[in-house]
Amino acid sequence: MPDLRYVVIEGPIGVGKTTLSRQLAEHWSANLLLEEVEENPFLSRFYKDRAAWAFQTQIFFMLGRYRQQMQLSQLDLFSERIVADYMFAKDRIFASVNLSDDEFILYSRLSGILGEDIPQPDLVIYLQASSDALQRRISGRGRHFENDISRSYLSKLTDAYNDYFFRARMHPTLVVNTDHADFRRRGRDFMGLLEAVENHTGGVQTYVPRFGVKG
Repeated sequence: MPDLRYVVIEGPIGVGKTTLSRQLAEHWSANLLLEEVEENPFLSRFYKDRAAWAFQTQIFFMLGRYRQQMQLSQLDLFSERIVADYMFAKDRIFASVNLSDDEFILYSRLSGILGEDIPQPDLVIYLQASSDALQRRISGRGRHFENDISRSYLSKLTDAYNDYFFRARMHPTLVVNTDHADFRRRGRDFMGLLEAVENHTGGVQTYVPRFGVKG
């Protein structure tokens, strides 16, 4: 495997970030960093009324993610491997979808200051899925506060993720189509993913488990 000390799994809600992060951390005997989602007291209200609660929800997430990332920066990334189920930059992706223009300006000033010292991942594994697949997975995991997530919101979020990874190209990225993948139950999918990570040479590359296509 390339010298990857800090690997991040990213993607929209319900795509399978945490499950794959746990699996990779176990396989690599790595430290695991998981996002604190359910601790956000505004989240259930946000999904019922996005306009009214977006700013509070976003600021709470940003400060929590910043606290976790600063703890991460204290670890010795030269001797310890870290697998995380989010990156700090995801906060801005969500903010771009959820905040009004004025709110986003204020948010950007705060996040710009906080983000200066955040560790950057050696590789981001960006998981993609269709809106139908995302909704099925969200329903299957049974988080009550996610019951009000609409298909249109998932579509906007997916577009924002694609825009970030394919336009900004700020991180070495492996884009993985997960519509027909099951890394936990199908060993060939997981082993194929590990091979794609091994063969990643920088920039943005893709891996499609169902067809075994890399490029």
